[in-house]
Amino acid sequence: MWLLLIHQVPPNPPYLRAKILRRLRQIGAFALKNSAYLLPDSEEAAEDFQWLLQEIRAEGGEGWVLRTELVAGLTDDAIKESFREMRAADYRQLLADAQSPEAGLRKIRKRFDEIARIDFFDAAGKQEVLNLMKEMERGLHRPEAVSVATSGFQGRRWITRRGIKVDRTACCWLILRFIDADAEISFVDPNQYVHREGEIRFDMFEGEITHEGDRCSFEVLSERCNLRAPALAAVAEIVHDLDLKDAKFGRPETAGVAAMLEGLALRHQDDQQRMKEGLILFDSLYARLRTEVPA
Repeated sequence: MWLLLIHQVPPNPPYLRAKILRRLRQIGAFALKNSAYLLPDSEEAAEDFQWLLQEIRAEGGEGWVLRTELVAGLTDDAIKESFREMRAADYRQLLADAQSPEAGLRKIRKRFDEIARIDFFDAAGKQEVLNLMKEMERGLHRPEAVSVATSGFQGRRWITRRGIKVDRTACCWLILRFIDADAEISFVDPNQYVHREGEIRFDMFEGEITHEGDRCSFEVLSERCNLRAPALAAVAEIVHDLDLKDAKFGRPETAGVAAMLEGLALRHQDDQQRMKEGLILFDSLYARLRTEVPA
């Protein structure tokens, strides 16, 4: 059983025809001819056609949705094959798009979900895209090589000012995730702290790692340790804009990260707890950025 949409679209407004065609492509309809489209009969398909019919009539057009078993002399198998050919072309295009250096897993997965939702009859190419996404996923979770520049920073005690916020929380994450997973980090009152040999002060006055020029401590620490992965650079841009408040990079994630860090500071006075939850926050941010920027 099939659903058949027959419609008449007025010449004005001129954008209406393009809008209707775009929507028909989005719901996966097969064109019998210019004004007649098919979908397999289902509750979702009926709803899609009814919403489209409502849009057409609201703009002065007309249309009808019919249930039918026979369609213009075509067999069911021939119609199903036509649907498969449309989706197979979509999968081929997605595979081609995924070869681009700018392709990110998040975008590929989003487009795959859109195609799979309207792949009614298991078109060729679906498994190839699934295999590619699995490979991309494995690549995202493959540990990045630790820079040899971090060796001089391992097995050390790290010191920063208490009351950590953006830059210091981000530095704690960078230290524990990329420099020394066993690092000891202490939060001190800078007016009472006495420096000891072997300790590394970060984001502190006269510290070994602190602001340099227009760069925040996170940026300086990343450079000193030669940690240059693109997703880390994206994190650095967000931390820079939040800490220096100069909107230099203007990444879209910045406002959301700011809100979460502000909430974290409101929830916890204890720096160890702020750091603990801050690690999760930056883990999540980094994972998301790695789907959009090549690792």
